[in-house]
Amino acid sequence: MKQILSIILFLLIPVLSSAQNSKVVSPNTKIRVELFKTNDDTTGVWYLKVYSGENTRASEIIPKINLGISRSDQDFSKNLNFLKAGKTNLINEHYTSLHGKRSQRSNAANQQVISFENSNKAKMNVIIRVYNDGLAFRYEFPEKEGTFTITDERTSYVIPDSTLRWLQKFDLSNENIYNKMSDATTRQNWSYPALFQSQDSSYWYLIHEADVNRNYCATKLSNLGEQSSYKVTLPEPHEGEGEALPTISLPWKSPWRVIILGGLSDIVESTLVEDVSTPSVITNTDWIQPGLVSWNYWSDNHGTRDYQTVKEFTDLAAAMDWPYTLFDWEWDAMTNGGNVEDAAKYALSKGVKPLIWYNSGMFKWITATPVDRMKTHENRMEEFAWLKSMGFAGVKVDFFLSEKQYMIDYYLDILEDAAKFELMVNFHGSLVPRGWSRTYPHLMTMEAVRGAEWYNNNPELTTTAPKHNSVMPFTRNVIGSMDYTPVTFTNSQNPHITSYGHELALSVVFESAFQHMADRPDGYNNLPDAPRTFLKNVPAAWDDTKFIDGYPGRDVVIARRKGDIWYIGGLNSENKEKNQQITLDFLNSGKKYKLTLIADGKHDKDFSTKYSVVDNTSTIEVKLLRRGGFAAVLKPVQ
Repeated sequence: MKQILSIILFLLIPVLSSAQNSKVVSPNTKIRVELFKTNDDTTGVWYLKVYSGENTRASEIIPKINLGISRSDQDFSKNLNFLKAGKTNLINEHYTSLHGKRSQRSNAANQQVISFENSNKAKMNVIIRVYNDGLAFRYEFPEKEGTFTITDERTSYVIPDSTLRWLQKFDLSNENIYNKMSDATTRQNWSYPALFQSQDSSYWYLIHEADVNRNYCATKLSNLGEQSSYKVTLPEPHEGEGEALPTISLPWKSPWRVIILGGLSDIVESTLVEDVSTPSVITNTDWIQPGLVSWNYWSDNHGTRDYQTVKEFTDLAAAMDWPYTLFDWEWDAMTNGGNVEDAAKYALSKGVKPLIWYNSGMFKWITATPVDRMKTHENRMEEFAWLKSMGFAGVKVDFFLSEKQYMIDYYLDILEDAAKFELMVNFHGSLVPRGWSRTYPHLMTMEAVRGAEWYNNNPELTTTAPKHNSVMPFTRNVIGSMDYTPVTFTNSQNPHITSYGHELALSVVFESAFQHMADRPDGYNNLPDAPRTFLKNVPAAWDDTKFIDGYPGRDVVIARRKGDIWYIGGLNSENKEKNQQITLDFLNSGKKYKLTLIADGKHDKDFSTKYSVVDNTSTIEVKLLRRGGFAAVLKPVQ
């Protein structure tokens, strides 16, 4: 009998050890990541499983995240031998952010390093971190020297059928509309981030990547291979561009593969993409100042070539107490009474700091001027010195349209050179954020969104904007500042059907450290006193953010705090009126607040303004028109 038992135990031991070799749990024990080997033990292929919930009540959220990476010299995706799982260490870091959702950040996770070797005895580590609001993992080659090409990354997320998903078709500008889907029947390349709701509707997760640096490229997701498997996909070759596949130098770590996980509040409030990214390399940050910006492009595509138009938008910024105005494309062709130097002097005389636009110059078919002034280090040094001498505070650089490694170098070259002259940066025609605003806090915002500019491109945004606007807080704006260029009351080439209350709310619902206010001067000057005063005071950077209520594409309510003042923005994306109840339990206990509530009025171009005194036990009710919205400010009663 003892002999039979010994044989059974002998047979069980390898099965158990090959099935599971590691488990990492979040500090609050509610998220768990486990490592497994495929059932076919001969392949040496490994994967992760993600669970949420405590102990026996935990739900399997992602059944398989396939691991592996291939180098030009050898493969690290199969025939991997498990060596060891290192000791679990607590990552516990606090840092301050100059802009974004929250000024005081906590980077707290349990981390474990899992070591493998391939059939050639070459080493690869997988570093896993599990946070209270998600997880991140990355690959590491610990060898001390060597240069190789990454030929493929095998990371893929297997998403169960019937999982709801909000995905955006990939393009190089990341400006498509998110579509809600109930399965994976649509097969194509997808932009980051990707949002999913678990089968039982209990959990949400957002897949992204962070801390992309010069030693890799940016990637996308694709289910062109296996329908239900969203694979991390390297850039594809394009005519006239540099090498598609990234070249790495050892020792090497990949970007973080990031999954934000929990309820919708966890998704919206998360700073995980920045938490896992490299800390700031900028020491003196006094010159980095978020703020609202007047912008003439939306209402007049050629506004910056007219000196008088530039003066009008400068006057708007001064009248609204906005710190900045942007000189967009064609500033080098400015006429009608002055040139760019005159415009800069005029802005500074009004107490407004000018920002200025540039073409990246990377594509010969994009000829918008000025071209080529950003392309080389020497060009940038000369141009940035000239801008600094005229009092410019920042640059907007446009048309990157590539995720390849050479373009990552270009982004970071611009950021590093701009810092030498204390110039803030805004990237357009760009990647979605990858956490760089932590490393380079003078990166104020990035486009990578179908913003208000699309009202000028074709009639499509007129009908899609209401739903699109309430998807963005759960997707694109989760991962970093978003230069949507919001808050337009008048119409541009194509009209909008959102209410004035909806447009006002965008100033709070959308987060961007440079918040470009896109309407013409009359659009703001003709507002009633309450909404105009609101826009004069609304911040562009926040000390805290709270998700109040909502669902992607239906509605959303977000509260944000600056100092001891709270601002609330709410959107209704549906084609029906509704009453929204908002509980104010996020307010400080025992304090009274003066509430100014600016909501939809009798029609979509009308406001209703109410004043009251509230506390953290209060509930307010707001009537929203179809495609409507509201904004509110709560100031402590002294």
